[in-house]
Amino acid sequence: MTATREPRRGRPPGGAPRLTRVAIVDATLEVIDADGIDAVSMRSVAHSLGVDAKSLYNHVAGKDGLLDAVAEQILGSVRLPEPTGDVRGDLRAIGDAFRDGALAHPRAAPLVLTRRLTSLTALAPVEAVLGVLSTAGCPPRDAVPLLRGLVAALAGTLLREVRAGPARGAADAPGIARRQAVLERSGLPHVAEAAADLSRFDGDAEYAYALDLALDAVTARLGERRATGARRALSRE
Repeated sequence: MTATREPRRGRPPGGAPRLTRVAIVDATLEVIDADGIDAVSMRSVAHSLGVDAKSLYNHVAGKDGLLDAVAEQILGSVRLPEPTGDVRGDLRAIGDAFRDGALAHPRAAPLVLTRRLTSLTALAPVEAVLGVLSTAGCPPRDAVPLLRGLVAALAGTLLREVRAGPARGAADAPGIARRQAVLERSGLPHVAEAAADLSRFDGDAEYAYALDLALDAVTARLGERRATGARRALSRE
């Protein structure tokens, strides 16, 4: 009987390519795509690469390092659009690009939406939004709250899209029927009244609605600021 050879400590098995950070991140993403974020550990990623878990520490700082690296890789895949000068259209295009990037790996999307990242890659969407607002004449003291409100709306709707929650419905007819029946029997009058709508979930429609609400708020604030500036200019004449 031939004994099974264990991976050599600290390096890939014979004949395997040299271990790299890119390979580790790709393997981590594969684990998440298959089994979810909770399945990620140094051991599970090392096992998928056929190496000893200790060898990963030469490239990432533990499990948190793995998860941060995956989030940054997903953010790096986002193709931000060139600005056109149309504030609403440009902000919508940034939101669409961010959503496309996040949902390319739905089970990994919460990492992008919830982890605090400080790399230049993570700041690229922030820079894009601030650039649009700056071009519209919005100074940083006003642009930052608008940015944060927009991010909150976008992250919230995307989290609903990738994670089940009490207010999330189903997309398939049997699931909708089951959910509606539960809500109608809840004993909560307003929930029961809205059961037919609460039981349904359309990710595209909910994203578009939430983004429209956020963009309405941004454009309204920009309009108020322009009106205030115009009044001040008139008062000085």
